[in-house]
Amino acid sequence: MDFDDAIRQVREKDPRYSPQAYDLVRLSLDHAQKIVHGEPKKGKALVNRHVTGPQLLEGFRQHVIETYGPMSYQLLQNWGLKKTDDVGNIVFNIISTGLFGRSDEDNLEDFCGVYDFKETFLKPFDPKAPA
Repeated sequence: MDFDDAIRQVREKDPRYSPQAYDLVRLSLDHAQKIVHGEPKKGKALVNRHVTGPQLLEGFRQHVIETYGPMSYQLLQNWGLKKTDDVGNIVFNIISTGLFGRSDEDNLEDFCGVYDFKETFLKPFDPKAPA
């Protein structure tokens, strides 16, 4: 099963999040893995590139801000992502398809309340008050 098929299957059971939200989390996982483990070495077999929930959320934060800038908060809202818990729900929905793996220590609670989306994705782009 490819990623798009898996997401269609997941969204039949849980339609809260748009397909774009799932793509964003997948790309954020790639970003988080690069932050934690570095770039994969060419010609070498991939070793375990597991990241924790908070590490994935840091990759998510960086990727979203770098990619979408001032539009970040509104896009996330439109795609159904309103808090870090939503990222965790998407991760565990993808895990349920077998496309993402998990360790015994991974829990949905790892994603709960890690940071506030308004503070993280909206406030940095607020216009500054005139001096």
